[in-house]
Amino acid sequence: MEENKTQGEILKEQLFHKKENGWETISEERKNEIYEYCNGYMDFMTKSKTEREIVASVTKMAEERGFQNINHVSELHPGDKVYYSNKGKSMYLAIIGNRPIEEGLNVIGAHGDSPRLDLKPNPIYEDGGFAYFKTHYYGGIKKYQWTTIPLAIHGVVVKTDGQTIPICVGEDKNDPIFTITDLLPHLAQEQMGKKATEVINGENLNLLIGSIPFNDEKISEKVKLNILDILHQKYGITEKDFLSAEIELVPAFEARSLGFDSSMIAAYGQDDKVCVYTAATALFQIENPEKTAICIISDKEEIGSVGNTGMESHVFDTFVSELLNKAGVNRPNLLEKVFCNSKMLSADVDAGFDPIYAQVSEKNNASFIGKGIGMNKYTGARGKSGASDANAEFVAQVRSILETNDIVYQVAELGKVDVGGGGTIAYILANKGMDVIDCGVPVLSMHSPYEVTSKFDVYEAYRAYHAFYQN
Repeated sequence: MEENKTQGEILKEQLFHKKENGWETISEERKNEIYEYCNGYMDFMTKSKTEREIVASVTKMAEERGFQNINHVSELHPGDKVYYSNKGKSMYLAIIGNRPIEEGLNVIGAHGDSPRLDLKPNPIYEDGGFAYFKTHYYGGIKKYQWTTIPLAIHGVVVKTDGQTIPICVGEDKNDPIFTITDLLPHLAQEQMGKKATEVINGENLNLLIGSIPFNDEKISEKVKLNILDILHQKYGITEKDFLSAEIELVPAFEARSLGFDSSMIAAYGQDDKVCVYTAATALFQIENPEKTAICIISDKEEIGSVGNTGMESHVFDTFVSELLNKAGVNRPNLLEKVFCNSKMLSADVDAGFDPIYAQVSEKNNASFIGKGIGMNKYTGARGKSGASDANAEFVAQVRSILETNDIVYQVAELGKVDVGGGGTIAYILANKGMDVIDCGVPVLSMHSPYEVTSKFDVYEAYRAYHAFYQN
């Protein structure tokens, strides 16, 4: 009873900010909704492991829900749904709002690329009776985590006549898989004495792809020839065609429920595909928003958002200009005004607190698995270097949206001040004048081949993004 509480107990309830485990706050009906939603997410993750596959999957989902390629649309009116695919590796989706675009956009931006291994331009070689692919790692990885696990090959080979040949080997149960070997402990004394960054040399991340020699006594490199013959028969490619290929090596793991209670998800690439899926599916549930709602799926975030499919390019500006053109309202300098009136959630994941490695986190300012979507007012490193630091007014607006819709959230930093740091696409959109804050799902084992999230947090991200689009 309230009358039996002390003044201190009453004040503590009123004044303290209590982070609750989300599972303790929901009904059985909501729990079933979460599990059903996450089943769709896990299926998406298993089938969409590269940025090209992400864009293809989201495009299919969008078209099934009435979105049209903006290149096929001459005029835009409130309620219209359009998308633009940027070279099949990044994309933008929009629903035109009832209010003039000039009043600003509600934008949620995620990225579809994840740490992985790419093939070098001249990848195939033979040594010691084995054929290998040479790789070059992409993004921030712990190299030792990528040995002795099953890997699949995804990508495209583009021939000089323009023919594009898709390749995906290692995902079907009847496919072979591939791996990178490591030393046995009995002979690894010197290796195990090295720093973790030096245990595996980047040039030794070589994919084992075959061992049967071609049956011809008069030639050398018989195993390499046999592999190339197999590839030629199956795909019609030669060694030279690898020069114009984009082939990625990703873990051949399915996304799976984790734990006896199935409360978590283990999957490759949840940074940042978890935000891609939640942001896109939230947009798909919206009809006739007040402000124009846009979902960004960017590329190259893990290596600095560079290149013509990265967020640093001007292709997004071109997309918004096309919205203005086809809405019949464009004029000089309007694009800049639109951006300055816009608000954005930079939908990128946060580092979840891991009690096994508690020393790198400051508990009062850490994101916890199962306690809702995580917001980072700023990222960067040490003295906020490279950060986009959200204004207090905008943080309050986002808080209001979340609290009005009973969405569980937490505000955190990425580790202790002097330990490290990270960045997202937030600063790029902030440079255009948008109000931006990072807002995404906490993750354990980030950038590893098998990352972990909470199903509760995934669903809260979906709910948060849905509410933001409609604000």
